Amino acid sequence: MANNGNEDAFVAFERVQKSYDGETLVVKDLNLSLPKGEFLTMLGPSGSGKTTCLMMLAGFETATHGEIKLDGVSINNIPPHKRGIGMVFQNYALFPHMTVAENLSFPLEVRKMGKSDREAKVKRALDMVQMGAFGGRRPAQLSGGQQQRIALARALVFEPELVLMDEPLGALDKQLREHMQFEITRLAHDLGITTVYVTHDQTEALTMSDRVAVFDDGRIQQLDPPDVLYEQPKNSFVAQFIGENNTLEGVVTEINGDTCVVRLDGGEELDATPVNVSKVGERTRVSIRPERVEFNKDRLQEGAHTLKAEVLEFIYMGDIFRTRLRVAGHDDFVVKTRNAPDQVRLEPGAQIEIGWLPQDCRALDAS
Repeated sequence: MANNGNEDAFVAFERVQKSYDGETLVVKDLNLSLPKGEFLTMLGPSGSGKTTCLMMLAGFETATHGEIKLDGVSINNIPPHKRGIGMVFQNYALFPHMTVAENLSFPLEVRKMGKSDREAKVKRALDMVQMGAFGGRRPAQLSGGQQQRIALARALVFEPELVLMDEPLGALDKQLREHMQFEITRLAHDLGITTVYVTHDQTEALTMSDRVAVFDDGRIQQLDPPDVLYEQPKNSFVAQFIGENNTLEGVVTEINGDTCVVRLDGGEELDATPVNVSKVGERTRVSIRPERVEFNKDRLQEGAHTLKAEVLEFIYMGDIFRTRLRVAGHDDFVVKTRNAPDQVRLEPGAQIEIGWLPQDCRALDAS
């Protein structure tokens, strides 16, 4: 699942495989290419292969098969320190015995840069992350958020064309993490840096990336911009992994071009968009996002499909209401509605009708 045009790729994985024991593949036949300046996130659960891919790109792991190229040149046999790649990790990896300025100067000294050039670059990098006044401090005198900014500045100080980040915000609290997400994205785009970012946090992936590669079982399950990934998942794994999702199981009874009819296990029928079902009689799992479901009859659009439901919980969450329903025998069907003046408030036990448009309901694989 590559994007075409490998000759224009700044970073390219070509049929890359990785095995640690010679038998089990943790990365399976990976083809992936990034143009210059892209912010790509590798997203997936633990053990899905995303961090292994990042480590192979960094040079800390070796591909068992295939080739990794940077700007058209194979880097399989180039050691990590000669790849010219900036790196930011979750544990910051700052030298405790050095000041902030010395930490930033270190990668420049390794590159044999003169003193005045080093000082100018260190100042610029610190200003970039709004830490200009902290050059004389030691890492232990900084908060977690400040240390992470310094780690980011150190990765950028020698102006690399490629920066790799592995769960860099995992140790920060929610508010600081969200702030840093915007800071990192802004810096990457302002400086035109190609960024490969690894996380298991789907919100982080959706808010920061130009494209997201969703990994599972050593393969990319889907590679798309965040909105396409969320609105048009290609399989059940992606639908379940990205955002909140409702699923109902059944059998395909009709396929008519871009719609199909699914008979749910409880006997109800509904219309859906066939995504990876191909024949009548096939089992399927239909996927509907919670915010695409409507229970205010006045707001139901023409052509909407309706089902009966029982209200189990109605939760006020500030900007939204979250309603849990029993639908077609399932007790975990969720509807999210905006906190608006005309929003109907529902009591547990209420029998209602819910509806959605067939194009918002996707018939996916059963597994």
